[in-house]
Amino acid sequence: MPIEILMPALSPTMTEGNLAKWLKKEGDEVHSGDVLAEIETDKATMEVEAVDDGKMGKILVPEGAQGIKVNEPIALLLGEDEDASALEKVAEPVRQPAPVVQPSMESVQTAPAAPAVPARERGNGRIFATPLARRMAQQAGLDLGAIRGSGPQGRIVKSDIEAALSPGRVAPAPSGVVAQPMPAALVLTKERVAALAGNPPYTERPLNAMRRVIARRLTESKQTVPHFYLTIDCEIDALLKIRSELNAKSEAYRISVNDFVIRAAALALRQVPAANASWSDDAILLWDTVDVAVAVALDDGLITPIVKMADRKGLAAIANETKDLVARARAGKLKLEEFQGGTFSISNLGMYGVREFAAVINPPHGGILAVGAGEQRPVVKNGALTVATVMSCTLSCDHRAVDGAVGAQFLEAFKRLVEDPLTMLL
Repeated sequence: MPIEILMPALSPTMTEGNLAKWLKKEGDEVHSGDVLAEIETDKATMEVEAVDDGKMGKILVPEGAQGIKVNEPIALLLGEDEDASALEKVAEPVRQPAPVVQPSMESVQTAPAAPAVPARERGNGRIFATPLARRMAQQAGLDLGAIRGSGPQGRIVKSDIEAALSPGRVAPAPSGVVAQPMPAALVLTKERVAALAGNPPYTERPLNAMRRVIARRLTESKQTVPHFYLTIDCEIDALLKIRSELNAKSEAYRISVNDFVIRAAALALRQVPAANASWSDDAILLWDTVDVAVAVALDDGLITPIVKMADRKGLAAIANETKDLVARARAGKLKLEEFQGGTFSISNLGMYGVREFAAVINPPHGGILAVGAGEQRPVVKNGALTVATVMSCTLSCDHRAVDGAVGAQFLEAFKRLVEDPLTMLL
């Protein structure tokens, strides 16, 4: 029998992906380890490698297809002793949902109300649904037991929840419960948003997987994480002087102000370990390593490659590693472990002239440092007014894991390192 090549789960949270490009065509020889296709996940474009040897028999999902569920067959691989006739015995999966038959007005008026069809038969009371569908249903207050599943074996998937939340649709309620219509304010259709804006002309930009995940995660963060904010001003004239001197000494690296910020934040987290923490329902987790995620803007979203063990790396190493991570992030070539995880985040908008801002925490991180532009400002030194280059930094903290005093201690240590940059070279 031909071997099914399935849509892989390339991250713990991935439920579907887009098939960006096939690198093998039908009839090509395939060896274990060969790259078969490029899959667009919610964060990056990643390569899928072959596990078995054989010949590419049939491509089931074309390039550019979107919303392919994890574990759905995308191609068939013929074994060494098989030919194309073996493909005739394999039925192609049907990706299109079954058509919905619209009942006539007469049948609606005369037929008794039918009970909700369960997700699938389940003698043990278990409801089969994807993790994303469960989370969406919980947030919207939907009863999964009353929703018809359109996924494999009746599994409830994302589209089923979206259908239950569509305008005018009343989700069926369990026995004995009076069904209530979903509040219209929860459904932000493009028509509703346009109407709220007064129906001006607009151009649609389709939502890709990354943009949907960003919207979902940041909404969850602001709704579930109690943020508080602390801002501190750092004088960086000495830092700029040392940066210029270091960059003049070698062509092997190019240190930026952000590299100093990463180094200072990592050392400050080592000095104040209570700030290098995450909240869980069981305990506050104090991380043994300092892994700093750095926000990188992309054309269609945002990604956070990680400088791991940043407190143990010098400025040149951080500069070269960050440069490489940013370049591969923008090319969509990061490995999964290079952008998922981390213990703390940094977002820098100083290059755009932004004086200061407050960033949204990226769970499960306990904090994120928002870095503004360095600009000349009047300051008072020894009772006299003078001018210094000042950089404002705002720390967003998860108050469940990081108390105000801990956040203040972190910023105090960070400021001390930034204003005395020689201590970062020790």
